Amino acid sequence: MPTHAKIEFVPHSPEQLFDLVADIERYPEFLPWCCGARIRKRVEDVVVADLIIGFKGINERYTSRVHLDKENLIIDVQYENGPFKHLKNHWKFLPADGGCNIDFYIDFEFKSRILQALIGALFNEAVHKMVSAFKARADQLYGCEH
Repeated sequence: MPTHAKIEFVPHSPEQLFDLVADIERYPEFLPWCCGARIRKRVEDVVVADLIIGFKGINERYTSRVHLDKENLIIDVQYENGPFKHLKNHWKFLPADGGCNIDFYIDFEFKSRILQALIGALFNEAVHKMVSAFKARADQLYGCEH
């Protein structure tokens, strides 16, 4: 099962990056393979959302419960339903000189061995593209300071 942990610096504030990652409905505008996003329910700091991911002609919908801890700048994603056996995703936005460090973790396994084999071979590239897409979106929204 693919797992990826990474800490990466971005020249934007932790609050800006938190808001960007928390804005789930905008994911299809900039995230590769994200074909759709819908908020099912929002109660205080918890959002239940559907995402549709598409890759090589295969589209899958999954539902997650997203805990948005604005005070501590932490976003935790808990898988609820869809094509995965499990999915864990964690974001923490840490203040740093001139910006913030994003502490990112993802661990998942598909129910389908075919999907697992397809994505597993490209997992590191997919995670890199996803993190790069968030960084590029931050530059677009908040200005590029490189």
